[in-house]
Amino acid sequence: MGALELENGGVIVPCCFDDDEEEVEEYGSGSQGSVEEAVEVLLRGLGEDIRREGIKKTPFRVAKAFRDGTKGYKQSVDDIVQGALFPESGLNSAKGHAGGSGGLVVVRDINLFSYCESCLLPFRLVCHVGYVPSGQRVVGLSKLARVADVFSKRLQSPQRLAHEICSALQTSINPGGVAVVLQCWHIQMVSDGESIKSSQNWSSVHVRSTSGTFDVQKSDLLEDFLTLLKFQGMRSSSSNHTNGRVIKPWCPMLSSTLSLSPCTAPPMIRAVTSIIRSIGENPNRNELVGTPLRFVQWLMQFKKSSLGINLNGMITNQNDKCFDLEPVLDMFSELNIPFCAQCEHHLLPFHGVVHIGYYRSKIQDAAIGIGCYDRRLMNLIVQFYGCKLQVQERLTRQIAETVFGIYNKGVMVVVEADHVCMISRGVEKLGSNTATVATLGLFLVDSDAKSKFLKNVVECK
Repeated sequence: MGALELENGGVIVPCCFDDDEEEVEEYGSGSQGSVEEAVEVLLRGLGEDIRREGIKKTPFRVAKAFRDGTKGYKQSVDDIVQGALFPESGLNSAKGHAGGSGGLVVVRDINLFSYCESCLLPFRLVCHVGYVPSGQRVVGLSKLARVADVFSKRLQSPQRLAHEICSALQTSINPGGVAVVLQCWHIQMVSDGESIKSSQNWSSVHVRSTSGTFDVQKSDLLEDFLTLLKFQGMRSSSSNHTNGRVIKPWCPMLSSTLSLSPCTAPPMIRAVTSIIRSIGENPNRNELVGTPLRFVQWLMQFKKSSLGINLNGMITNQNDKCFDLEPVLDMFSELNIPFCAQCEHHLLPFHGVVHIGYYRSKIQDAAIGIGCYDRRLMNLIVQFYGCKLQVQERLTRQIAETVFGIYNKGVMVVVEADHVCMISRGVEKLGSNTATVATLGLFLVDSDAKSKFLKNVVECK
């Protein structure tokens, strides 16, 4: 989806920026083509027309995202580290530890993403690596991050990822010891209209893996390493912190009880299995056996439905005579309504909150009795349009138009969302957030009301 050009020379860039057309070599053949065919099966299973403009290139985009996000299977740690070991003298062991002989080296806050092996959804993580040089040699600091990136670009669980990074560094650079700490966040299941408002409500886990001198009992090195992470602001997680095994299920989909239609599930499950095989993994590996089913369970929450939104007759007629009395209008706000939708361009979730400002009169309250449960009504509208394949711009417009159809006077909608496709594709814009706005009716001419509503949005943070 390209940018829209305006008459005055300006440009509107869509929320889900599509840069896939810039790289076309190798696409459409081999494993890329196999993944595209599998994605077409998934889209049909969701009731979508694969020829529709918005999703016509979705198979291409999804296949490219999987290829880029799992490129670690084709990368070698030895190729990265080779030539990056540099001579560096250290202190005599009788004097102390420093430089290339026993001095602690820590690289903190390496922002990465990986694909959850249990459900194929991306999860984000922050990696911290420490090592103790030995043999009068040190490794180029950027190589620590690159090694971590190699293993994150595979289907992973947090603990395995920590172990693989630690083991690879210990083997390739032969230091005195290695310590790896990961802070990981996984999107939660969508259930009964619930969603994610902040990272605190994500499924999270802190894991670590150590080797060499970090494993010595009563060694101060591990404590020094963890203390340096606290200096950087890392807080220990008491709920799911492990050094060898995950205390509770890491992936929320492992406890999912969603059911699937017997006619759509088998073809979709076979399609996901073929995707796993195409990226270089063994779908029969124990940890991956149930993954196709769980991924399909996630997708089916966003299946296209022919059912319309049921507002129990609350959609009013703009020509209703009771509203011709020009009543005094009040502005109301419903803020921080959570949602989770599925990006139709990449089949990845985007989630956040919706803020709705609207005009309502006392005559409307008396006539249709909606003032007493506005929050529940707004939540119903948001969840109806959110639980399907979407783009944020369309979601914002649809919510605004539906609310305007109820109150008929003025509506302003602000949608704030984090897009998983922004962290798990080539752009990898960790921490980015997108806001979209729709304005109808009186909000178009009442600048004071607009300012007041936006102030309410800012103050509710």
